[in-house]
Amino acid sequence: MAKDETRDLLLGELSDEERKPLTPRQERFVEEYLIDLNATQAAIRAGYSPASAGQQACDLLKLPKVRARIDIAVAERSKRTGVNADRVLLELAKLALANPLDVVEALDATIKDGATREDTAAIQSIKVKTIPQKDGDPIIEREVRMYDKNKSLELLGKHLGMFIDKKEISGPGGEALVVKLEGEVAKWAK
Repeated sequence: MAKDETRDLLLGELSDEERKPLTPRQERFVEEYLIDLNATQAAIRAGYSPASAGQQACDLLKLPKVRARIDIAVAERSKRTGVNADRVLLELAKLALANPLDVVEALDATIKDGATREDTAAIQSIKVKTIPQKDGDPIIEREVRMYDKNKSLELLGKHLGMFIDKKEISGPGGEALVVKLEGEVAKWAK
C-alpha cells in the first residue's frame, strides 16, 4: 500500500473534528514533533514562543485534529521503516534471552559455526588482539561482548507490567485521599 493510500485509509476513519485542516504552524508542529517526540521543543521549532512553548505544546496535543495527524504520521513512518512495537519486542527478546554458550566457543572466544543470525544479534562487539612473540607463534587475545541482558530483561518486564514504578494511594473504598495540613484540607484524586 502506498503512502497516500495509507493516509487516505487512516483519514477515512477520522471524525469530522479530526479531519479539520491544520494551520501552517500546526502542520509544522506535527513535522517537528516527529523528530524527537518532544512537544515543547517541537513547538519552539514550529515558531511558538519559548516562554509559552510548554503550554502551547500541551494545548496542541489536546486538539483532535493535531493528535490525529501525529498518529497518522507515526503509522506511516512505522509502515515505511518496518519498525513497530512487535519488532522492537522481538529484538529485545533476542538480547534478553540469548545464551552466550550458544554463540561463543568458551575455550577460544570464537563465534560457533552453528550460531544463528538470531544468536549473533546479541553480540555487542568482538575484539581480537595479536601480540607478537620473539620465540614462536603470536598470542591472540579475543573478547566477545554481549549486549546488556539485564537491561533487556528489565525493558521486557516493564512492557509486561511485571515491575511497578509508581504506587497509587487512595482513601477508603478507593475514594480520593484527604490530607489535613495544619488546619487546611488538601484533597488529591487518585
